[in-house]
Parts: sequence; C-alpha cells; structure tokens
Amino acid sequence: MKEIIGRVTEKQLLEQTLKADEAELIAMYGRRRVGKTYLIRKTFQKQLIFEFSGIHNAPLKEQLTNFRNTIAPLLKLSIPLPVPLNWTEAFLILKNYAEPLLKKNKCVIFLDEFPWLSSPKSGFLSAFEFFWNSWGTKQNNLIVTICGSAASWMIQKVVNNKGGLHNRITKKIRLLPFTLAETSDYLNNNNVNLDQYQITQLYMALGGIPQYLKEIAPGQSAAQNIDRICFTKDGALQGEFNNLYQSLFSEADKHVAIVKALAAKPAGLTRKEIIAACHLSTGGTTTLLLQELTESGFISAYLPFAKNTRDSIYKLSDEYSRFYLKFIENSRATGTGTWIKLSAAPSWGSWSGTAFESICLKHTREIKAALGIAGVYTEESAWRHVPGKKQPGAQIDLLFDRQDFCISICEIKFSNTVFTIDKAYAAELVQKCEVFKSNTKTSKTLFIVMVTTFGTQDNSYKTGLVQNDIVLQDLFR
Repeated sequence: MKEIIGRVTEKQLLEQTLKADEAELIAMYGRRRVGKTYLIRKTFQKQLIFEFSGIHNAPLKEQLTNFRNTIAPLLKLSIPLPVPLNWTEAFLILKNYAEPLLKKNKCVIFLDEFPWLSSPKSGFLSAFEFFWNSWGTKQNNLIVTICGSAASWMIQKVVNNKGGLHNRITKKIRLLPFTLAETSDYLNNNNVNLDQYQITQLYMALGGIPQYLKEIAPGQSAAQNIDRICFTKDGALQGEFNNLYQSLFSEADKHVAIVKALAAKPAGLTRKEIIAACHLSTGGTTTLLLQELTESGFISAYLPFAKNTRDSIYKLSDEYSRFYLKFIENSRATGTGTWIKLSAAPSWGSWSGTAFESICLKHTREIKAALGIAGVYTEESAWRHVPGKKQPGAQIDLLFDRQDFCISICEIKFSNTVFTIDKAYAAELVQKCEVFKSNTKTSKTLFIVMVTTFGTQDNSYKTGLVQNDIVLQDLFR
C-alpha cells in the first residue's frame, strides 16, 4: 500500500486507540469514495484480524452468507461452517474467533458500510449492541471500527443512539475530501505532475475525492483527463451521479431534487426557498433531508452576517455534482474531445467562477493564514441584500467578521490571467461596501480582499480600494 496522504489529525486519533488500555469503539463516516476504508486498512494493517463489509440492498440471508464466507477461512475448521441463522449467532462466532487473539495482542475488527448491514427487520443493530455491551466493552485489547458512507444514518443510529449504543462511541471521525494541498500531494504521489491552475481545474470537476482523483493519468492535461473520465463511453464518472445518491439515501429522488435546485442557484437558497423550489412540506421531513445532505458533504449551510440559523443559506458544495448537472446530464455531446470543446464555450466562464467560489469557501483557513489573521477569532459568513426602491442589491459570498474590529470582505474571481479592476467594477465594489454598511449598521472597518488565481493588476482603481491580494498559491498551503 502507498502512504497515507493528508489525514494527519484522523490518523493521530486512530493511533491513540492502539495505546489505550481499554476497549475502543470508533465511528467513522463521510461521503462515498472519500477514503474511509483505505485509512482504516492502512493505519491498522498490523492489528486487523477481521474485516467485513455490508452490501447495498442485499437481503439478510445474503449478508449472513457473506459473513460466513469471510470468517470461515480464518477459523480453519475441518468441517464447513454453516451460515449463521441470525446476526446474534454471527457475532457469537466472531467473539469466539477473536477471544484467543485478544489475549496476545491489540486487535481490530472492522465493519465497513455498517448502515447497509442494518437493513429493515434484520436485527443487526440490536445484535451488535449486545455484542459490544456484553462482551466488547470488557476486552481491553479490542478496537472495533465501524464505517458508513450514509453519514446521516451513522449520526442518528450510532453516534446519537438513544438505546444500547448510547454514549458508547469512544472516537468519532468525519472524513472530509482532500484540500487543494492534499490533492496536489496525492497526484504527485501518483506521478501526476500538474501546476496549481491545472489541479484547480480538476478540483472544480472532481473535488478532493481520492477515488475520483485515482483516475487521473500522468502525462495528460486537466482538460484531457476530465474529457476521458467524464465524457467517453467507458469514463469512470459518467454514471456516478445516480449511483452516488441511490446508494446513500432511501428516498434519493428528494435529495437529488434539492441538489438540482441548489445547482441552479449558485448564490444559494434558504430553507423556505428550497421548500418552494422542490415542493416539499414545511415539517421535519425537509429538516431531515437537509441534514442528511449536509452531513454527507453534498451541501453546506452558511450563516448570513448578523443573522441566526433560521436564516441559513444552503449552497451546493459537492464539486462533482455541480459539474455533472451543468455539463454531463442531458449533454448531447459525448466522446473524446467533448470537454476540450465545452471548456472553450462562454458558459464555462460563468460556471468556473461559481466553482472557484465554492473552493474558496472550503479553504477559509488558508485564506485567513494568508491574510495574517490565523490567530484572530473570526466568524465566517455570507451576506446578501435584495434590491429595493431606494437601494440596489448586493451580495458577499465570503466575509470574515474579526474580533479586532475589522471585517474582511472577499471578492472571489477566477481567470486564466491576472485580474484587472476597471472603473465599473471599482464603482461596484464601493457601492457594495456602502450597501453593506448601511444595512448592517456596522461600525467596523471594512477591508476589501481580492481572491484570484494569478493576482490583481496594480492600477489606479486597485490602489486605495483593495487592501489584500490572495492568489491561488495561498490556497495550496
């Protein structure tokens, strides 16, 4: 196996359990293809005594048969092991297998795609609760790691369990996609040598998902790779969208409807606006749908400046979903050369700006460090003002409300050259600040920050207006 890229905090947390003198129950969750299984296997490769994964929508008998087929070779019995009648019996077999090994060394049991094992009426969760509470908690050398791509299920049924697993989780890890810097390290580790602009283009389409980035071939440009992966007949991600949501959510059509509504509104939608756009009920169902999409990493909620959580703005944060809905779904063009042609069209220009904004929202820590305010307490938020009779509308995608009595207002622009502020855009920036001050009544000092790919051209319009210049390189630190 290759080395682990990034995941420093998560790896440290996992390694701590190897030094513990009591039983550990680890819950790890994160969207599909994000690298959960790889991280567990790599970190615990010397201690792993049993690994078993659930199958999506498989009946109980098939899951139990798979369990038997996985554990039978480890037991080395002279007679064939029968298929367990239920999960209680299956966990008894696992207990009897693990006990003698636990007397000698630290041992890890890894149950992957945990939610898929707990199908309706399977009795899996209650059997696992009994297995852990009656036996697992008493084994000081035991680490049980459970993983799931259905993040909301993991939180509701495991992390926030009100029954037998209540307060039993000893470590909780939400695994996020790679940052730009981690993506660069991952590609370099795979002998893919691209500059930061090319990597950013890949990130716009694929996000920081290791399994997607694994498809990137050395010696090809970002455009060539996207072309091959997303638009050719056998491209790895041509049909990924539907599989992705269907495998995670039982009512995936509702989740997809929300994702599509947010894809159509890059500035984001409030809960009320999502309900109207998707024809949803105003009750708890919508709350659950939004929570499931948020916890799974597909959408993000942003708190508007000086507002409470009821006014949160939801935005689509999954790069692949945004790219698929814009360029792959319903596209007449397919085959080699498709993306080379599409990326030269005017629609790519406006889309790339939105995609770059989303990337910047995921790299606020890096932006703060570049601004020299990493140690200053800040509250990050968005802000928008609907135009009225007396005042024009205004929108700020990212601002840092700082404890040092300043507010950094970020203007995010993606281009393939140095960005130039002209007279009209300079006037727009001044007006935006005036509308913001007027409506928020803030007395804090406003700093305009330009976040661009290659910097902002020095000219008379920039001087005295822009206080900070953040470039693509800063996001890779």
